[in-house]
Amino acid sequence: MAFRFESLEIWRLAIKYTSKIYDITDSFPQKENFGLTQQIRRAAVSVSLNIAEGSG
Repeated sequence: MAFRFESLEIWRLAIKYTSKIYDITDSFPQKENFGLTQQIRRAAVSVSLNIAEGSG
């Protein structure tokens, strides 16, 4: 049985958004890997996590 948030279109869009962000940040300079890249990725992931948490 799926969790309620998994059936939400906005949650599915957030997962796609995160995937795109990872693809984009892959092209960032290596020196940014532990700076800007990780900050942007964490922010993207937090969108779907907040949706899941808020649906509970």
